[in-house]
Amino acid sequence: MVERGTWRPTRAEVDLECIRHNVRLYVELVGPSCEVMAVVKADGYGHGAVETARAALQAGASRLGVALVEEGEELRAAGLQAPVHLLFEPPPAAARRVVELGLTPTVYTLDYARSLSQACVAGGRDVSVHLKVDTGMHRVGMTPEETVVLARELSLLPGLSLEGIYTHLANASVPGDPFTTRQMKTFDDVLREVRDTGLEIPVRHAAASGAAISLPESRMEMIRLGIAMYGLLPGAEFAGSLDLRPAVSLKTSISHVFRACRGEGLSYGLTHRCERDTSIAVLPVGYADGLARALSNRWEVIIAGRRYAQVGTVCMDLCMVDLGDDVYEPGIEVTVIGGYGMEEVGVERMAALLETINYEVVCDLGKRVPRIYLNRL
Repeated sequence: MVERGTWRPTRAEVDLECIRHNVRLYVELVGPSCEVMAVVKADGYGHGAVETARAALQAGASRLGVALVEEGEELRAAGLQAPVHLLFEPPPAAARRVVELGLTPTVYTLDYARSLSQACVAGGRDVSVHLKVDTGMHRVGMTPEETVVLARELSLLPGLSLEGIYTHLANASVPGDPFTTRQMKTFDDVLREVRDTGLEIPVRHAAASGAAISLPESRMEMIRLGIAMYGLLPGAEFAGSLDLRPAVSLKTSISHVFRACRGEGLSYGLTHRCERDTSIAVLPVGYADGLARALSNRWEVIIAGRRYAQVGTVCMDLCMVDLGDDVYEPGIEVTVIGGYGMEEVGVERMAALLETINYEVVCDLGKRVPRIYLNRL
């Protein structure tokens, strides 16, 4: 049997030692009294959920975070037994599967809490749950005013153990933002009100990758480590805060080389016209793989340590590079995405050119691009 990726050289290389390095930075930053949840939703931000989860646990993370029940199923099927937090409520009908998988569900509605309780009773199992409070992001979560009532009612439902309570900070990617301070004040007020009712909730958490650095008081008993685990900045102002190492590179090889004459146009729409006679390399990578069409005539790649301009419209499966008079044969390796921060052809620079965030760049790496894992333990 031919392994996937044998015929087409395009692949994403994920260095698991970079993942472990980044997680260790945060484990050391927050200290032994604070747990680290490694967030591996969206297929590990495009890096591969199972392999990155294993690497994170090897480096000292103690919990995992996902968005979907199906993502939790994947981790359990791979044999991972660490606590897996389900960060959003699925439909109530999914409660039985949440309980079967032993996931740690987020709760912010009474209907879902009751469904979980019924599933626990029917299955003869208990689950730990975490309440989510909306302190101002206005996405999901109970209001501060609802929290005490729901916490009390949930604590009385059979099968449910109220282990945690948390919030999500809307603008923690900007250190020192006053809205983050207001959110933390609201969360502290809610926590005090819950304590005043006699309820003790052992795990409080608010910080993700950015706030864990810039706002130490937000770490509490746990942080949720997402984008920085993959070596990418939680915000531009965090550059240099930690020695983060990007884990993923998109690589391919030259598939075809041809000569183009001065004045000739290239690719759809003839959006690039050659200013001189030149050699053009065709690369078997395109926007279906993660090289956005909006980067047409704006990106560079690295061949043998040198930068070369991408020219012409990026196609679904192919793109072209201007080699000038340099000579390369088909089969020569090309780095399409890779490097540290804004250097070379890194994710951060690509995100800046696309006027988006680094999260989107890595999540857009195509599913047909095989992930090749380096430095497995």
